[in-house]
Amino acid sequence: MKILIRFDDIAENMNWHLMDKCEKLFDKYEIKPVLGVIPNNQDLELKSYPRKENFWQIVKSWQLKGWEISMHGYNHLYHKDTNKNDYFKYGGKSEFFGDTLENQISKIRKGLEIFKKNGINIRCFFAPNHTYDKNTFEALKKLGIYEVIDGYGFKPYHEKGIKFIPQLFYKPILLPFGLQTTQIHLNYMDEKEFNKFQNLIEKNHKKIISYDEALNLLTDNLSNKLINKLLYFFLILKRKII
Repeated sequence: MKILIRFDDIAENMNWHLMDKCEKLFDKYEIKPVLGVIPNNQDLELKSYPRKENFWQIVKSWQLKGWEISMHGYNHLYHKDTNKNDYFKYGGKSEFFGDTLENQISKIRKGLEIFKKNGINIRCFFAPNHTYDKNTFEALKKLGIYEVIDGYGFKPYHEKGIKFIPQLFYKPILLPFGLQTTQIHLNYMDEKEFNKFQNLIEKNHKKIISYDEALNLLTDNLSNKLINKLLYFFLILKRKII
């Protein structure tokens, strides 16, 4: 079993107290997480958190450490409910689902321009609330992004010309096999929850891998495809029951 650490909602406004503690923890164990950065955060809830004036300098310093900087949407504003018709059948509101290909290209291009302006190289993407449609993947490919940190499975796989690095659960659940990608929202953590996360890191740091190491696990053999499909149908059924 391998673990990939993924942080959502990294922006100028966030819980910087816990982010600073995480950085020290990651440096101690030489962990290289994936950070989902919102390039143009307009989410009012997120904007209620403390703001860092030198945010982009900090992001650049993280990338220089070898941390993977991923594009997490564009402005984190939801415009439409998917009614569980989104690509992965998560349901809920979406920043991208249902928008035209042209508009999705425009959002992603504007986000990439912000990263480029600040000297940040981007090769991967994951959408707020896990919600995509086929236009989202077409837009990403047209702009040179071929890697998405979402999907179903225990190993990375190819689909629709995209490399998907699966992310299955809303909280760290350690299974005895496969790649487990965490989903961490620091903004919603209290100190007790952070202590649990810190304990997880300290006990399992030897199992935590980098983004490049996760990509190296990619396989498209028949057994992996079958497992992905079975897992997809199981989790979809579970969400319907809940």
